[in-house]
Amino acid sequence: MELLTDEIRKQLPGLGETDNQADPIAIVKFFNPCGIGTWWACEFDPESRIFFGKADLGFPELGSFSLDELQSYKGLMKLGIERDINFTPKPLSQCK
Repeated sequence: MELLTDEIRKQLPGLGETDNQADPIAIVKFFNPCGIGTWWACEFDPESRIFFGKADLGFPELGSFSLDELQSYKGLMKLGIERDINFTPKPLSQCK
């Protein structure tokens, strides 16, 4: 599965573009199908391939994360990170 399609990429604001928003919109959700790890992305820089959003690896926090690292991860049974194809964009505060 392609983690970041062109359609989704076009919806994501650039890094820093949601700084003045109290509750930015998460556009895409990624998850580890075999364990802990969920990421919601609000911004993306296509040159560095870095997202900004919320990551929950047991303790939710705001910060940046790499598309390349998400794509290269292989967990149990060699399964990688997946994109939630049923996710609907929503305010980051509602992402749990």
